Amino acid sequence: MAAVSDNVNYKDFFDALSGHLDERTKRLVASSLAKTIGNISLASTASGLSRPTIYNGLQELSGGDQAAPGLPAGRQRRPGAGAKRVEERNPEIVPALDALIKPYVKGDPMSPLRWSCRSLRNLSTELNRQGFETSHVTVARLLGEMGYTLQSNSKSHEGGNAPDRDAQFEHINQVSELFFEDGQPVISVDAKKKELVGNFKNNGREYRPKGTPQEVEVYDFVNEQGRATPYGIYDIGANEGFVNVGSSSDTAEFAVDSIEKWWEKMGAGRYPEAHSLYINADGGGSNGSRNRLWKARLQAFADRHHITVHVSHFPPGTSKWNKMEHRMFSAISMNWKGQPLVSYEVIVNLIGATTNKSGLQILAEHSRTVYRTKIGVSDEEMATLNILGHDFHPEWNYVIRPRAT
Repeated sequence: MAAVSDNVNYKDFFDALSGHLDERTKRLVASSLAKTIGNISLASTASGLSRPTIYNGLQELSGGDQAAPGLPAGRQRRPGAGAKRVEERNPEIVPALDALIKPYVKGDPMSPLRWSCRSLRNLSTELNRQGFETSHVTVARLLGEMGYTLQSNSKSHEGGNAPDRDAQFEHINQVSELFFEDGQPVISVDAKKKELVGNFKNNGREYRPKGTPQEVEVYDFVNEQGRATPYGIYDIGANEGFVNVGSSSDTAEFAVDSIEKWWEKMGAGRYPEAHSLYINADGGGSNGSRNRLWKARLQAFADRHHITVHVSHFPPGTSKWNKMEHRMFSAISMNWKGQPLVSYEVIVNLIGATTNKSGLQILAEHSRTVYRTKIGVSDEEMATLNILGHDFHPEWNYVIRPRAT
């Protein structure tokens, strides 16, 4: 017999042949390997076949099993060989299992297991209680053959679709294309969720020497440095962005100040001939479509920089489609995962170091301005704004032009 080599991975050998061997051929190949290397256990582990199956294969190879050589064409084993499957012995088990599973999908509160863990063992226990003899392994096989798979929750319900939701996205796309063709900037804006500043746990993991995890505070309710609010501006055409890390309230004034900082530090230099700016924003929050202060501060921005501001808001419940979320904020979250955000300086540095495969570049800075909340804008002040609503959903789409000076 040949010696077993530690350098040979026999499992890889069988994996490479997966899909090319029928049941009998695999049994004979595994048995031949066991005979060659003199190790039935190793052949069993590599092939995934049981030891009794390999013993039967060895008997076939030795010619001791007279029935095996004469198997009819297309058969892999002798007629009657092997135990019958549970569904062959008792066909009622399949509809019984289906009856247990379907109420989960339909939400039927009368199911015996509606409010318990839907594990394979619980399912098999319930089937056994009903008189079926089965195991969790058999239940797993049956579920697979019935078309069931393990699946996690999928976020898809948005609380009802807003009227003309798809048409609004098409409108945003068409206007963006016109701006790109004319060489005018198109930006997506949004505020990231507030982050605790201090030596607190940050979700995610990072590579460190074994046994030396980053030690952070056990409790985070004692927070002397407060919370940071990163407000982002993503230049869609240039694939670059600016993040204004605020330490005060997330107000409309803070939002427009962040846009103005982006324009002064990045936008004006990249678009020296720009006469218009297209802003895509969520429908709520500091840059919401019904936020009067947002529109008043944008008017002041347009006046100061002599630029026409076009605004389109995403329909309610569709903020996840904001390019800011999956093109910039997601990259930032990946970059600082597992890193305690111990100070504003650390936050700014981590954001500024963020990039991705597409070459994303981000400039970040800390805003120390304290913003007041609950600033009202009167009807008289609103009447002075040079704002014009679009024919299509003017509450979502509007233009603010500079006022004459």
